[in-house]
Amino acid sequence: MSSSSGIQVVVTYFEKPGKENTQRTFDLAKRRAEELGIKTILVASTSGKTGIKACETFRGYDVVVVTHSTGFKEPNYQELTDENRTVIEAAGAKILTCQHTFGGVGRAVRKKLGTYELEELVAYTLRLFGEGMKVVVEIALMAADAGLVRTDEPAIAIAGTGKGADTAVVLKPANAQAFFDLQVLEIMCKPRLG
Repeated sequence: MSSSSGIQVVVTYFEKPGKENTQRTFDLAKRRAEELGIKTILVASTSGKTGIKACETFRGYDVVVVTHSTGFKEPNYQELTDENRTVIEAAGAKILTCQHTFGGVGRAVRKKLGTYELEELVAYTLRLFGEGMKVVVEIALMAADAGLVRTDEPAIAIAGTGKGADTAVVLKPANAQAFFDLQVLEIMCKPRLG
């Protein structure tokens, strides 16, 4: 709903974070995508289960499933299963597996030297709004750097706390080197923390 003084958007705050909010998060995001005419949907998915659900919900949309980087848990290990990758690709979605914007070399410095680097400080700051909020920003940066999402039009980014999805936002992506150009335009849902 809009008026001369602004736009009113309903925000849903889930009582608890987690995968039990996945379908409701997708439904809220799809409704807002339809209202705004947004066709690009970014979704974080570790094993691929959330990615498959996103492909089912967002048929006809440009879905980008962003995974953990290979080696995130242990060297040479990719958490996205081959079976789930096949299903996601068959649904026409793109899969992005790359270095995490808020991890990588900075995380290596922390592990080796016991000190935090800039990108991890940004990650911890975003986590003040919830784990999902950190991840929606991160996957938008990653997808922009990979050329899978435009930086001059809004997209919907969906992520979660642990498994599943519980956070959805409308944002204008940016490349990591232009981090401060990223704009979170609307929050559709997130867990209520506290």
